[in-house]
Amino acid sequence: MKRLFFVFACLIPLVMQAQTLKTDVLVIGNGDAAYSAAFQSFKSGVKTILLTQKEQLTVENKPQRLLSFYQSFLKRETENAKSLNLPKPKKDRKNPPKIAVDSTLLLNVINNSSYNEIKRSGSGWELKLNKDVSIRAKVLVMADAPDKLIAALKISTLNPAKLGHLNYAENIYRTSVASNTATGADFLSLYNLLIPDQENLIYISPDSFETGPAAGATAAYAAFFDTKTSLANLKRIQGELLSYKHALMPFEDISPVDSNWLAIQKVGITGIIKAELKQGKAFFNPEKEVSYDEIKQPIKDYYYKAQIWFDDHQNVPINLENTVAMVSYVGNKSADATKTELQKKWNKSYKFWSTYDLKKVLTRREFAVIINDYLKPFDDVNVDKTGRIIR
Repeated sequence: MKRLFFVFACLIPLVMQAQTLKTDVLVIGNGDAAYSAAFQSFKSGVKTILLTQKEQLTVENKPQRLLSFYQSFLKRETENAKSLNLPKPKKDRKNPPKIAVDSTLLLNVINNSSYNEIKRSGSGWELKLNKDVSIRAKVLVMADAPDKLIAALKISTLNPAKLGHLNYAENIYRTSVASNTATGADFLSLYNLLIPDQENLIYISPDSFETGPAAGATAAYAAFFDTKTSLANLKRIQGELLSYKHALMPFEDISPVDSNWLAIQKVGITGIIKAELKQGKAFFNPEKEVSYDEIKQPIKDYYYKAQIWFDDHQNVPINLENTVAMVSYVGNKSADATKTELQKKWNKSYKFWSTYDLKKVLTRREFAVIINDYLKPFDDVNVDKTGRIIR
């Protein structure tokens, strides 16, 4: 079982108060983004309601890349058979209709239902489906036209989160929580997802499937820890998304089924190994040999001790022997013990195709996996909101 950052011992029953449905995260929308946001929110361990204004979901005319997700969504709905169907409110206020929600389920879907009003309620939100039924949520994710929301917030405009193009001249890519190779080498910074001066509110484009999980995980984090979205923990959210195979870096040539996908994603987001940007796309080039010049400064930026090692080892080939010497020195490990461990892991754990050879110049794939395993730059080194390394 995957270790989530949303670990809980038991489910607290959902208490119904008259006609008020209580949830942690409320997602509104009809498109791919709404469904992927709601699905990720519930998988991350919080009560989630998805409110749509259309009939029940079908997978007709969905692109191949989305089919597995929608099949998982529908399987969950079919197995549990607990999609929330709201009764029509009775006019008799003395005997209002009671709405039962199964508290053992974290995701409920309300299909084909419009809403009359949406407003702030304390640090959260209240949405009125009609004069008798409302929903209260800690965090709101909008993946639909926000006209009513704009009116409620008394602001002139509200723009959905925008993806940016991968550009190594800036470090903001290290704050990525989503990527999209369909549109090019594009990524979404967590800090573009958050709305300045608007807590516990996330607004994403309705058809942006790739940004949905980022919105869902960020909303779930705030709800679970009873905090503000502005206080979202970047590394925890990134780690949560990676655990569900959501790519943070838009590498064109690294598939989620690649046995080294996670290590390459983690090292890629640190910038220790940078992609080749070509015709608007990012190529990791996993089988290309790694060079001294490309990794020297990035590793020195991450580790003080690396500066000493590189000063003592000028322009050496980045073969397995030198890499072991470097990670052992920087990570305070025994070089001999590291060599023994690597020999055991080389083909069995790492699933490398090559032969274990200390004189072999490493490929970018091999170097990324070793660095991720022995130095853990993604897991152990934090960055600020601009992507600058914090040591």
